[in-house]
Amino acid sequence: MIPEINPKLKEVLEWTYCIIIAVILALLVKYYIGIPTVVQQVSMNPTLYENQRLLLDRTVRTFHRQLNRGDIVTFESPSTTQVSAYEADFDYPVAKYENEPQGLWNRFVYYVLETTKESYIKRVIGLPGEHVKIENGKVYINGEELDEPYLADDVVTESVHGAVYLDIIVPEGTLFLMGDNRPESTDSRAFGCVPIEKIESRVLLRFWPLNLFGTVD
Repeated sequence: MIPEINPKLKEVLEWTYCIIIAVILALLVKYYIGIPTVVQQVSMNPTLYENQRLLLDRTVRTFHRQLNRGDIVTFESPSTTQVSAYEADFDYPVAKYENEPQGLWNRFVYYVLETTKESYIKRVIGLPGEHVKIENGKVYINGEELDEPYLADDVVTESVHGAVYLDIIVPEGTLFLMGDNRPESTDSRAFGCVPIEKIESRVLLRFWPLNLFGTVD
């Protein structure tokens, strides 16, 4: 004869199961579908400012959706954020990722919980196979000047300190990314093109402050 479970214990177990299921569902939604986030960097001014709230679309990673020029994306920060002219590989100008977490738990914390991972937010400028050249304060794609209405009127794209990748061909499977606040942005000019597999999400909309609610261009 199977002994009957104590009603209080049964209630605790039921609540425990519900909490576990809720946590698993939340993690699945966060990793595969979308997640809210807070802007913590100044590199996207004036498009995005610190403490604004965004909704990120992670289905671009889940379903390998194509990203377009002008999209604002988040991605895993490279292990080397500034490459010197002596270290730069102009034949393969790709950002370095050398801090792969070791062990199942560390990988779970890093990639799923994301409590130990740093992410950047930038704009897609150059697509795979394109010739990106920064010259005289402007960006040229395959020899044609890029129209950038999202930049502040007084902002020019210059060779900021540490920028080495100013005239490159974007390797296949990577993207050339830059912040809109060009003088204050550490981006592909300094560390190289970002592998598409390192892209985490695309900015879907801004939901705070309420007067700026909507999509972000």
